[in-house]
Amino acid sequence: MSTSAEVLASPGRRLPGDLAMWFFILAELTVFAILIVAFAVTQLLDPALFAESRQSLDSSIGLALTLSLLSSGLFAALAVEQVRQDRQGRAALLLGAALLTSCIYVVLKLNEYGHLAGLGLDLEHNRFFTLYWILTGFHFLHVLLGMVILGWMAERCRRRAYTPDHCGGLESGVLYWHMVDLVWVLLFPLVYVLN
Repeated sequence: MSTSAEVLASPGRRLPGDLAMWFFILAELTVFAILIVAFAVTQLLDPALFAESRQSLDSSIGLALTLSLLSSGLFAALAVEQVRQDRQGRAALLLGAALLTSCIYVVLKLNEYGHLAGLGLDLEHNRFFTLYWILTGFHFLHVLLGMVILGWMAERCRRRAYTPDHCGGLESGVLYWHMVDLVWVLLFPLVYVLN
């Protein structure tokens, strides 16, 4: 029976991406965890306010946002597999699809932000919306950065800059995008559904 150290040290087995990206992701997840805990604790302290405020959100929009990010993450993961099979052209197309599906998230989120602002449900309306804007706004900024990364990686794939043996940069970018997905999968039920 092999130990976990032997498995990690064995040829062909390695941590995907760059170690620096893993540290960055851990730091970002820590910040998001603090914000999520703050939201959850504040909800415990004032559940009626949170239940009432949540009625102003459309959970079907939240679900569409979730599906767009998860679809984008799937396309990005498939792109990594295509590069590992030395099919950079297909990887570029899949990263383009990931970028397009993430645009759905941006359009829907901007529409939601505009609708809520039009109703006067801004950052200062109450504690629910203060935390809503901080959490989802911080996540939105990560989505925008991730979209830039997706576009950059698609162009690099188009130029055949990655190879099956040298795709750590691609893996790191996709790991970042999966972190963005993971955070949203936690935010969606917390913000839109759970009372």
